[in-house]
Amino acid sequence: MIELMLPALVAALILVGLHAYLGIHIIARGVIFVDLALAQLAAAGATVAVFFGLHADSFGGYLFALAATILGAAVFSVSRIRNRYITQEAIIGIVFVVASAITILLAAEAPRGAEHVQELLTGTLLWVTWPQIWRAAGIYAVVALIHWFLRRRFLVISLQPEVAKEEKWAIRWWDFLFYVLFGVVVTVSVSIVGVLLVFSFLVIPAVIAFLFTSRPGALLAIAWSVGSLAVVLGLYGSFQTDLPTGPMVVCAFAFALIVALAVRRVLGGSAPEGAKPAQPPART
Repeated sequence: MIELMLPALVAALILVGLHAYLGIHIIARGVIFVDLALAQLAAAGATVAVFFGLHADSFGGYLFALAATILGAAVFSVSRIRNRYITQEAIIGIVFVVASAITILLAAEAPRGAEHVQELLTGTLLWVTWPQIWRAAGIYAVVALIHWFLRRRFLVISLQPEVAKEEKWAIRWWDFLFYVLFGVVVTVSVSIVGVLLVFSFLVIPAVIAFLFTSRPGALLAIAWSVGSLAVVLGLYGSFQTDLPTGPMVVCAFAFALIVALAVRRVLGGSAPEGAKPAQPPART
């Protein structure tokens, strides 16, 4: 079991490490489905590569997927429309639907199109290779390093946008940089775990964390802990039942959320309210 599941376990834990952090930003910004839309854009870009005869996991396939996510980053960074009826979530939903339609249309004409779409949806986590893991870890490390140096800007814009407006930051440009970095991560992740798991890694641990706290440090600790536990349970369940790994891990995340909701209710209803989230780190 260990030899078979170890690469998948290492890959999944690496993904949890960065995705849980990014998920906190996504939940705080209130753009819950931006990760799903960017993941679908990455899938659409990979499908374009397959349509032109490239392999989705090749360097060319990665460039197509990355180009699609950068386009999405540009759209999302300027989609804060000042209209009470047109929300940013509406724009995100439109992008997701269009990207899904493009994926289906191109897959219908591509060799092994149906299998390709299924792999993009559920991923191939069980068959991940060590070279894929090290490549992903290297890219994630670069993104994490950039986030570390720019952490105050990103955290303030996500958790305290009114402060960013008062200081007259160029929020759209900072949003564009955030979404580009986010798109880079999602592009790599979709090729390993698929769209469903990318969404689960990003959203569910962060949602569970926000049930109990609004302090950045505690949010990260809870999200990382819950995400890691769900990954271990999902992989173990997949091995024991011989069911598909990706969907089983998604179900493990869902189970963790149900348990967290029950615990939150036992502790006394809604999450503890703070006047404001804890102050982001000092200027860098």
